[in-house]
Amino acid sequence: MDSITSNDQQIDTAAKIIWDYMHMYQKLEKADAIFVLGSRDLRVPAYAAELYNEGWAPLVIFSGHSGKGKSKELWGMTEAEKFTEVAIKLGVPAKAILLENEATNTGDNILFTKRLLEEENLHPTKLILVQKPYMERRTYATFVKQWPGMDFSVTSPRISFEKYPNDENSKDYFINVMVGDLQRIKEYPAKGFQIEQEVPGEVWAAYEELVQEGYTEHLIKE
Repeated sequence: MDSITSNDQQIDTAAKIIWDYMHMYQKLEKADAIFVLGSRDLRVPAYAAELYNEGWAPLVIFSGHSGKGKSKELWGMTEAEKFTEVAIKLGVPAKAILLENEATNTGDNILFTKRLLEEENLHPTKLILVQKPYMERRTYATFVKQWPGMDFSVTSPRISFEKYPNDENSKDYFINVMVGDLQRIKEYPAKGFQIEQEVPGEVWAAYEELVQEGYTEHLIKE
């Protein structure tokens, strides 16, 4: 029992190193729109609704069909539709919401939303990006590459590593995803998907430890 407890603590320590690295800690500034990237974490649209209600931006954009979290199977609707449902219940008027229902990954979230805004003849100059806590950095790196010149900040629900797991996002699930995202931060710049991000040695060592422990479900398949 002691060895299991010790191993669990080692996993948590390694995962928290990556969790902390993934946060950008950017300062919020008022913007033209709040751009929310889809997932199966309903705390994300709730936080976006909070930002809207506080007056950070007059428009909320929800982007997402169903990604690796299989959200559509979970809810019977797209991520953007589910996020809209949550936001409206929390006081965001439907007329202040735009939906992009096709994206299945971060790059598509950005490219398809750019296309939607062009179709709607909307030309924002500053955006607030809202994501899951452990996807801030990857969202930042992708956005800089895919939407050069756009002024933005990236933020996420203020939840600690310890309090993050819930019914939809178990600890094993989100550690697997987080490990896969860190691999993509390392690998995707060469593919033209993201800008380069320095990965400190301590962070990469934590990644290798978690891979060794079996957190490989969301690694890139060769």
